[in-house]
Amino acid sequence: MMEQKLIEQIVSRVLASLPELQQAKKAEQGIPVGVSNRHIHLSAGHIETLFGSGYALTKDKDLKQVGEYAAKETVTLVGPKGIIRNVRVLGPVRAFTQVEISRTDGFGLGVVPPLRDSGNLDGSPGIVVVGPKGAVTLTQGVICAARHIHMEAAAARALQVADGDRVTVKLQGPRGGTFDNVLIRVNPDFRLEFHIDTDEANAAELKNGDMVTLCK
Repeated sequence: MMEQKLIEQIVSRVLASLPELQQAKKAEQGIPVGVSNRHIHLSAGHIETLFGSGYALTKDKDLKQVGEYAAKETVTLVGPKGIIRNVRVLGPVRAFTQVEISRTDGFGLGVVPPLRDSGNLDGSPGIVVVGPKGAVTLTQGVICAARHIHMEAAAARALQVADGDRVTVKLQGPRGGTFDNVLIRVNPDFRLEFHIDTDEANAAELKNGDMVTLCK
């Protein structure tokens, strides 16, 4: 009887560890690329200003990161020198509004977005955001998002990195090369993905789903 109970406990522990082992194996095989096009995260108050009182975002499709999605709603960005239409809103609702664009987008709009980790908005430029029901003038919030890797804890252990680390990523493909100063972000809800903007992806000839590896 004791032997049977011990076997059941061992089997239970093995089964519980399988998802983590699978995540670790995937991480060791490579990190998939996710190219981040221009988009905006909106606060609840700004959603109401842009789309109407009591308005709720409409999910279009889920993104790879748990709980995040592309909404059906879009806005127009208006800068000192130009405008960009049909900028996708990403959900869920944020505590503050953040606009993520590339440096090329900034040239067209007439703003200079600083290279920042998400959420670091102090001293960043503002912009006018226009929706179907109104407009919001941001005093700050426009950034060029620094490249980073999302991952769960199992992947972090497999790759021997921790949240907040800065690493170098090796690129394959026709151009090859490396990306330095890549931020590691670890969270139970994250899924393994290397995020870069369209300027970086185009320069390296990378596309969604391509694989990169960490330089040891």
